[in-house]
Amino acid sequence: MTRATLVRALIALAVVALSAYFAVTTSPRLGLDLRGGTQIVLETRDSPTAEADREATDRTLEVLRRRVDALGVAEPTIARSGDNRIIVELPGLQDPREAAEVLGRTAQLSFHPVTGTAEEGAEAGEEEQILPDESGQRLRLGPPALTGAEVSGAEAQIDQQTGGGWFVTVDLRGKGKDAWADLTGEAACSPPGDPERRVAIVLDERVISSPQVDPSVQCDVGITGGSTQITGSFSREEARELALLIDGGALPVPVEIIEQRTVGPTLGEEAIEASAWAAVIGTALTALFIIVVYRLLGFLAVVALACYGLIAYAALVALGATLTLPGLAGFVLAIGMAVDANVLVFERAREEYAAHRGRGLRTAVTAGFRNALSAIADSNVTTLLAAGLLFFFASGPVRGFGVTLSIGVLASMVSALVVTRVLAEFAVARGAVRARPRITGIANVGRVREWLTERRPDLMGRPRRWLAVSLVAVVLAGSGIAVRGLNFGVEFTGGRMIEYSTAQPVDPEEARTALADAGFPRVVVQTSGDGDLTVRTEELSNDEAAEVAEVVEELGGETEKVRDELIGPSIGDELRRGALIALGVALAAQMLYLAVRFRWTFSVSAVTAMVHDVLILVGIFAWLGKTLDGVFLASLLTVIGYSVNDSVVVFDRVRELWAADRKTPFARVANAAVLQTVPRTVNTGLGALFILLALAVLGGDTLTDFALALIIGIVVGTWSSVFTATPVAIELEARTDTPPPQRGGKSSALTGQRSRRRPQRRPGDTGAQV
Repeated sequence: MTRATLVRALIALAVVALSAYFAVTTSPRLGLDLRGGTQIVLETRDSPTAEADREATDRTLEVLRRRVDALGVAEPTIARSGDNRIIVELPGLQDPREAAEVLGRTAQLSFHPVTGTAEEGAEAGEEEQILPDESGQRLRLGPPALTGAEVSGAEAQIDQQTGGGWFVTVDLRGKGKDAWADLTGEAACSPPGDPERRVAIVLDERVISSPQVDPSVQCDVGITGGSTQITGSFSREEARELALLIDGGALPVPVEIIEQRTVGPTLGEEAIEASAWAAVIGTALTALFIIVVYRLLGFLAVVALACYGLIAYAALVALGATLTLPGLAGFVLAIGMAVDANVLVFERAREEYAAHRGRGLRTAVTAGFRNALSAIADSNVTTLLAAGLLFFFASGPVRGFGVTLSIGVLASMVSALVVTRVLAEFAVARGAVRARPRITGIANVGRVREWLTERRPDLMGRPRRWLAVSLVAVVLAGSGIAVRGLNFGVEFTGGRMIEYSTAQPVDPEEARTALADAGFPRVVVQTSGDGDLTVRTEELSNDEAAEVAEVVEELGGETEKVRDELIGPSIGDELRRGALIALGVALAAQMLYLAVRFRWTFSVSAVTAMVHDVLILVGIFAWLGKTLDGVFLASLLTVIGYSVNDSVVVFDRVRELWAADRKTPFARVANAAVLQTVPRTVNTGLGALFILLALAVLGGDTLTDFALALIIGIVVGTWSSVFTATPVAIELEARTDTPPPQRGGKSSALTGQRSRRRPQRRPGDTGAQV
């Protein structure tokens, strides 16, 4: 064993051992879409006296934390997002009305002098408000004397000694003590029963209490000491609610609910179970396929894939990342992606062994890893770009998908380049294996490569024919966008979407008619593949949502709310803009990276193929009437990564062959590169399709659409990398004066070639390996 191999073995052992430690000792953090509950996103707003900056939002968060704790929800989480948003997660809470009511009322708390009463229709004077009190009487209120910021606490208590019932104590701090004394001292100068002897406590422009100053309080002296009591005919619940509102109402700025999501617990359980079965079955099929094709090295790759799963999971829990439904799908999907690097290595090792049989298995394996490194690095970087864009431009579960996808890509590189290499080099060094080279899987070229070697088809002889076929496909699929339109989800349009599971099937037309009769004429009613009923509308309050649920229950019997999403119009516009920005930046980033790593002609060709894939995928979803939501955005950006990944592998081989023989016409070089990379493309695509088909068959509606988008993307991307990107490159190279890449060096655009690559045979030579 060489020193380099020993170092890699020690690194692999350390990484696997550390991953096993984290996997055993740390529990994953599940998102609400997997464990059930409610998520509410609030946004702080500017007030006449305060700006909703980061500091004000932090103070608001602490106040809301006390509110959330008072709801009695187990393990709630509350965190700031950006400068002026607060995310509240309430596991297990299925009815968001109580939480939304309490959180939504936590605007600014203020204490006002009562300057009199007002008749119906009377207008407020300058610096004056007119608000109804608890009984409906309209009061004239002066400017606030103090705010909730001066309240240090409030508590509901009962007078057990005198039997006076429940009351609320309010403690003040700082300047609030003197301000309260002045306010109550001024009110005490009015006779008992006079409205001006009252003090109004206002929360969110609503009078929550307007007690009268006790007769024992002296005029111009007021209540001193910084503590006071509010008495009245309070019930226990009324006193506790008033204390809760006063204690938690010290918000420096108002807040508004801009997003609300509720997920039923059964949906999360079903998603986890479906993903687990998909992972088991898909991984088993992929493992069986890899072992059949690559034999001993395929078996070792499967062992490395198991290590990949352990490393990726350990990294996820160690970083404290939240595992969401799209994230779980991304975790399963990355298993298929991890196959790609192994396939690239094994195909290059097959080529080396076939070309130089006398050098042995170990030399072929080492060369396979060395020659595949460039394509592996470039293809994984392009996928990381897409994952990074998801993290920076998306939000919620889709952002979690970006995190898990990034972790999966990095873990797959460690698995393939370190773990697989250690196992493969150890295996081919054994005498028993060297004596039986065919059991390794690299001593034979494979049926696909053998068929191509015998026939040597000239696929790139007429590139414009393939471009015409691609153009027709784009037109046919893209016409769905014009004919059917795009069905954007509430994440991008704003509004509310509620999904119900009913005991009996409900006809959508019947439900639509019943809801219209109940006062909801503009709702859109649909049924999903598993019979669930989905109701979508532009605006729907929590109380109205409860009425909708009653109508659905009358039609379908016992009803369970599976999913509930409320997106404000402002955040819907923001998410839509973010999606467009993510796609635009993805195109620019991919083009820039490819232009630096390859040539501008290759860059334009790869991006053209990428746009081809995106238009076809979006067009097919338009024809099918599928919803374009955040999960679709995740799949779309993943398809972009896949598309560029395939193009990179082809162009990496083109660059290598062309640098070895710069006099060969580019079309012949491109054709040879395509033929040499077809086995890798076929094997990698099949490995990923096993995982995706398992997700499509076993997953719920969300996972099924996610898997369907990626299946379409892989099929179309495989086609476009060969029959769109390569023909475009041929046409562009025929119109450019840029010289071919230099062997072992750089062309006018950086090629990234290594300086000691062994010369390749000409694509036209009879001994060329395909």
